[in-house]
Amino acid sequence: MGYTEWGAADNRRVLICVHGLTRLGRDFDRLARAMAPEYRVVCPDVVGRGRSDYLRDPMHYIMPQYVADMVTLIARLNVEQVDWVGTSMGGLIGIGLAGQANSPIRRLVINDVGPRLDAAAIARIGDYVGASISFSDVDEAVDYISTIAAPLGLPRREDWRELVVPGLKRDGARWTLHYDPHIAVPFKASTPERTSADEKILWSLYDNIRCPTLVIRGANSDLLSRETLSEMAARGPKARTSEIFGVGHAPTLMLANEIATVRKFLLGGTH
Repeated sequence: MGYTEWGAADNRRVLICVHGLTRLGRDFDRLARAMAPEYRVVCPDVVGRGRSDYLRDPMHYIMPQYVADMVTLIARLNVEQVDWVGTSMGGLIGIGLAGQANSPIRRLVINDVGPRLDAAAIARIGDYVGASISFSDVDEAVDYISTIAAPLGLPRREDWRELVVPGLKRDGARWTLHYDPHIAVPFKASTPERTSADEKILWSLYDNIRCPTLVIRGANSDLLSRETLSEMAARGPKARTSEIFGVGHAPTLMLANEIATVRKFLLGGTH
């Protein structure tokens, strides 16, 4: 597993930041810089993404594998407790880990995801994950991603470029997205019955969470509904909630107001 690390390597206060389905740890560069004075910040590339290895069997690109990998990562870091920021898939991994008995997670930030996911958003994501796409140069990639991901709400082209460039890799004379297209295999193989069973498992894990929890929602999100957000505030850890206006799925945590929301929760004392 590849990961990017910020802050003092001997700091016992560790923050792990975990990205979304097709993304990588470099998504958190700005948040990591902001948190590095207080934390050792570790931003892994989940298996199949970025600098981490690809799996031989794509059917292992599933949540139990991701949770097990993070348990191994935390053991490697040699710390008893960590704080956690997870965007989309990274938030689900956080729920999976925080819902275990004797979980190492001390404080949990779940960014624009929950145990219940909107079916239309899942279909939308299924349309592009694993798709064969390439770009003649970096600017073409920035143009494309800033268009299809416009709901992220980044205001400047340089913001988009900062987000997009680390997620590209060279493929001959062209550029492609830096993840294994086979991560789509289990995603596309899911059935309504499997989705319903997974939701029950996620709610059960969520209800087991005992650590202080913040759930962030993009106010225009099509993945995490306002109803599910309210339910997450009422059950399990009775999460604090925060909505980011003018943003869809998922807030990038790159903008000053978003970073301030995370900092306040992680450093702001008791639940």
